[in-house]
Amino acid sequence: MKGFMIPNRFMDGGITGISILLHEIFHFNISFLVIILNVLFVYLGYKRIGKTFAVQTCIAVMLLSVGLVFIDINPITRDKLLIAIFGGILMGTGVGLVIRGGSVIDGAEVIAVFTGRKTGFSNSEIIMLINTIIFAVAALQFGLETAMYSIITYFTASRATNYIVDGIEEFTAMNIICSQPEEIKNLLVNDLGKGITVYKGEKGFLPGSFEIKTSADIIVTKITRLEIKQIQDAVLSIDPKAFIYVQSIKEAAGGILKHKAHAK
Repeated sequence: MKGFMIPNRFMDGGITGISILLHEIFHFNISFLVIILNVLFVYLGYKRIGKTFAVQTCIAVMLLSVGLVFIDINPITRDKLLIAIFGGILMGTGVGLVIRGGSVIDGAEVIAVFTGRKTGFSNSEIIMLINTIIFAVAALQFGLETAMYSIITYFTASRATNYIVDGIEEFTAMNIICSQPEEIKNLLVNDLGKGITVYKGEKGFLPGSFEIKTSADIIVTKITRLEIKQIQDAVLSIDPKAFIYVQSIKEAAGGILKHKAHAK
């Protein structure tokens, strides 16, 4: 915030963006703004999520506020594209680490959860509305160019946050329908050490032969993104006509899974 964004009037989304905006327009102390604007959301988090979440969020917000007061960082660059990209990466990394620790440092997501249940809008739609207002005000106050670079900053920060929270080992469900299920099961369990679930289904129903169908085992296993190509190649070496499709999983626990830290 101090090395990239605040000196150049670049906004982020959520409460951080509102804090920077009010700081630039009214010259309020940004560390106090961070605390004051997050108080309501800490309370809402306490009511909706729990005491531990609220306490951890208070600590995170206080540390950010103290850092803004006592840590001096000169502007690192004046290049707007570098500010948007690296400012966003650093912001997103910090936010992601806080979320992995079980709290938040920006109350926008808390209010999105709270108001979403009241209004019927999704969390993403509410956060998008909040950020649209922030960037529109930024465009009016500091010019359209600054607002557009701020949108790049927000996008970069959100991608970095997702990467830190989900990690490179985000779990994936691989679904396999093949003509040699026993060999594929043996490969996954005995050779690769994976846990599997088998659904009983039917295959066939093709154009021109809709009436033809056969029973089939649908083999499902949980893997990481790094393993997708390796396992696909191994399955196709056994059955070149196997049908494989992959789905992302936001959270997985239990069974035979490689250890992964989850925010509690």
